Amino acid sequence: MKLNGIKPAEGAKRGRRRVGRGIGSGLGKTSGRGHNGQKSRSGGFHKVGFEGGQMPLQRRLPKRGFTSLTHEDTVEVRLGALQALEVETIDMAVLRAAGIVPRGALAAKVILAGTIEKAVKLAGIKVTKGARSAIEAAGGSVVEA
Repeated sequence: MKLNGIKPAEGAKRGRRRVGRGIGSGLGKTSGRGHNGQKSRSGGFHKVGFEGGQMPLQRRLPKRGFTSLTHEDTVEVRLGALQALEVETIDMAVLRAAGIVPRGALAAKVILAGTIEKAVKLAGIKVTKGARSAIEAAGGSVVEA
């Protein structure tokens, strides 16, 4: 087999549609566009969702919900991840250095997931009620910034 002898399979390629080439082609006269109307004309275009001046569906339906632009700025940290750290005082810099929190995160919140047995001191990190009680039960403390 030679590269210059390779061809597509029989029937795999179709010729392009040549419109406006007579009645025998099946696409003569109006070229498959029907008769009158905006879509039959060159440049006949209206924006997506346009309904001829009627109030569009996306404006008729009620709007619900909210998407926060900053929801990815705060990262959840599990109690088990704090247990694995070697230091007693934990802040955002320590969490970033350990790779628990990504560089782009602006804040962190400790959640009650996993267990903690050692005393740690949290500084400038948000904490849920359950995580706070677990940290204080282990002899640690939480300092809000």
